Amino acid sequence: MLNLKEGKILVKLARSSVENFFEKGKLEIKKVKEKKLKEKRGVFVTIETFPKKMLRGCVGFPYPTLPLYEATQKAAISSAFQDYRFEPLRKDELEKVIFEVSVLSKAKLIKVKNPKEYFEKIEIGKDGLILKHGIFSGLFLPQVWEKIPDIENFLRNLCWKAGLQSDCWLDKKTKIYKFRVQAFAEIKPRGKIIEILTE
Repeated sequence: MLNLKEGKILVKLARSSVENFFEKGKLEIKKVKEKKLKEKRGVFVTIETFPKKMLRGCVGFPYPTLPLYEATQKAAISSAFQDYRFEPLRKDELEKVIFEVSVLSKAKLIKVKNPKEYFEKIEIGKDGLILKHGIFSGLFLPQVWEKIPDIENFLRNLCWKAGLQSDCWLDKKTKIYKFRVQAFAEIKPRGKIIEILTE
């Protein structure tokens, strides 16, 4: 678990890496001294419009492949400029968007004999999910429950996100993993940073 100070550092790193990219045209990784931020963790950076909170970009690393401080900065750049669902962020939008950083726990396979068991083994509002089937995969952060609070609908949409038929979660070859996140976000552009979700 991170403390609020460490969470604030991550959100500030996310925003400053995008701001610096506009100035220098490249990502320059800033280092940190905090030990926990040097641990390898999965992380996603979400950018939303303010005040409507419409998604503007969300990209990250599902698995702990990089130190957290580095992964956060790389995810921020990808979220701002490489999310295929959106046009790249413009410089004049920086004052109209908020940054959110979600730090992921290690994903665990949900073992089921019957796919209907997912209804008992997934906690609505708390669990993020990764769905895998062959070369296809999709991920939803726990924050997505706010928009899709029904578990079957959640699974169907996750199948679509993975590029599969909406009932792929019923296929026994499909594997579903769950994880938790600790999330920190600005409450307004460049504003106060708070913890919005805990593992």
